[in-house]
Amino acid sequence: MSKPPTTLLAPAERSASRRARKNSGRVTLSDLAALVGVTKVTVSRALNTPELVSVDTLERVQAAVRQTGYTPDLIAGSLASTRSHLIVALIPAMAGSVFQETVGALTTELAAAGYQLLIGQSGYDESREDALLDAVIGRRPAGIVLTGVIHSQSARQKLRACGIPVVETWDLTREPIDMLVGFSHENVGRAAADFLKTRGVRRPAVVTPSDRRAQARTKAFLKAFGNGKTLSSIPVVTVESPANLGDGRRALKGLLDTHADIDAVFCGADILALGVLMEAEYRDISVPEKLRVIGYGDLNFAKDTTPPLSTMRVDGTRIGTLAATMLVDRIENRAGGEPIVDVGFSLIEREST
Repeated sequence: MSKPPTTLLAPAERSASRRARKNSGRVTLSDLAALVGVTKVTVSRALNTPELVSVDTLERVQAAVRQTGYTPDLIAGSLASTRSHLIVALIPAMAGSVFQETVGALTTELAAAGYQLLIGQSGYDESREDALLDAVIGRRPAGIVLTGVIHSQSARQKLRACGIPVVETWDLTREPIDMLVGFSHENVGRAAADFLKTRGVRRPAVVTPSDRRAQARTKAFLKAFGNGKTLSSIPVVTVESPANLGDGRRALKGLLDTHADIDAVFCGADILALGVLMEAEYRDISVPEKLRVIGYGDLNFAKDTTPPLSTMRVDGTRIGTLAATMLVDRIENRAGGEPIVDVGFSLIEREST
């Protein structure tokens, strides 16, 4: 039979606990020690190394924690031990995002190593990202995971000077701030162009988000498909990041109004490709017979569209797993592997092309 929970505080003591919260804004370690009738050191041991205190003391401290709602001050604890177990990851967006696999892998791998992951949503505005980085660095996490390569010289300087291990992800550069796990967006754009050429495409168009990485894919696609043409001969529709399904539908409508002869669309995000497929179906344009469509991301719906969507896949799970491993190795002073890892990408060919 399980033992009933210890009841520690009498009504008068519970009232005192409520007054402590009201006066200070939070229950402190000192409040717990006073309520239990032991020292702060004893309470700290009960919370962090319970094997070092008696069963009776441990039960009394645990009862006080339950009844007061006490939460440990992790920042103060990390300062005292010079070790934080918090990792901060900054991503542009969460909803319907290609970064979800990476976040999931980071969470799992870091938790297994005894670290917690905190997510910051930076959006696609670099000035906002810089401000968020200032707030993150000031809280001295154990490590930082960034989406993309930081281009702001000020932010790069701050990150290098702060002494916190940093992993940049989802991009590639020869000069990372610290460590990097990513791939070449330019190579993605070139591969998409070369693939559509093999399918007999002659008059492609591009629908792309406005962020830096998507623009890199677009520029590489245009250059690879040029064949001596001016780049302006390939129509491009740019939509605000993060893109949505409606953007894809409106983009194809606009393209067909001005370039009715296009025979393929390279979409810088799968959600845009889904919108293009829906608009094509609405207009009774057969895919891929009259219009070939290829996306980027291989999101979970890509294989279930009508027809199933060809797309460029990046292994987000591997990115997250590698980033977590590299950070933990660095934090715990273990010998790691190469500081730059190119995970590459895959072209997933389905019926839309």
